[in-house]
Amino acid sequence: MKFIDEASIFARAGNGGRGCVSFRREKYVPKGGPDGGNGGRGGDVVFIVEGRMASLLDLRYKKEYEAEPGQAGMGSLCTGRDGLDLVIKLPIGTIIKDAETGELLADMVKDGQKFMACKGGRGGKGNAHFATSTHQTPRFAQPGEPGEERRLKLELKLLADVGIIGFPNAGKSTLISHISAAKPKIADYPFTTLVPNLGIVAFGNFGGFVVADIPGLIEGAHEGKGLGIKFLKHVERTSIFIHMIDISPFTGRDPREDFEIVNKELKVFNPELAQRPQVVALNKVDVTEAAEILPELLKYFEKLDIKVFPISAATGKGLQDLVNHVGNKVMDARAKRVSAQSE
Repeated sequence: MKFIDEASIFARAGNGGRGCVSFRREKYVPKGGPDGGNGGRGGDVVFIVEGRMASLLDLRYKKEYEAEPGQAGMGSLCTGRDGLDLVIKLPIGTIIKDAETGELLADMVKDGQKFMACKGGRGGKGNAHFATSTHQTPRFAQPGEPGEERRLKLELKLLADVGIIGFPNAGKSTLISHISAAKPKIADYPFTTLVPNLGIVAFGNFGGFVVADIPGLIEGAHEGKGLGIKFLKHVERTSIFIHMIDISPFTGRDPREDFEIVNKELKVFNPELAQRPQVVALNKVDVTEAAEILPELLKYFEKLDIKVFPISAATGKGLQDLVNHVGNKVMDARAKRVSAQSE
């Protein structure tokens, strides 16, 4: 799935500290000379890949980033402290471009990979540096050099962590519109969703996770019926499925049969997909008739050892519990991938 997540930021490295103009003034030292120290180096702006991140969500809220400037030099030949580098974390697969020229600066493809986007300014020399045998009392020092600054464009080709699967009109688009900022087309007829919708769900400390609202699946999809292969290709890289099932009686279908049909299609297309972790979201529990058959459905899925979340995508009931559970599963999967890469 070639979905693009973008962020534009302004980055500025720290300025170098100015040099110091100072002369030694001590008792019993009649001929104290210049002793002004050098300024410290400004901090760099450094990007580093954090394998557990999945999006550029955090960088959308803050647009300007500036590293710490170097400290000015001091007397007694004391050099100013260097400014701290500003480290910005990015997910794997982020491309860094110069926003003004379009030049590709870095392609961040490995966990832990670093790229210095803006170099800090050098500190200025203190007057002690300029003392010579013919010029023993220089009364000047260098200012610190300014740090580099750039407008940067960050692009990330997103792969969904979570795929929402189920029959047409099961409530998938409504769910993604409630748990993320995505605004998919929603209507009361089959195949409203013709292409996967993507949303970023805020969760934890690593930019949340990416969820894809997949077009509805019907029996025979692996043979090309409905949206067929177009649907199934989009779920191959997700790490967990949310299986949405409409349990209201107005569908005219049996929720258990819907569950079995979708999983059969997954298995026929790719047996590995049938083994992918999934949780079941029983939608429309706010409907009175649906609430009446809920206990029976819970017993059915309990026998299958599948985690179930009774929800109402329309009212928001039960959604937070669902997001918390799925989010923790995604974070665990990422941590395992990062650990495997480091071995």
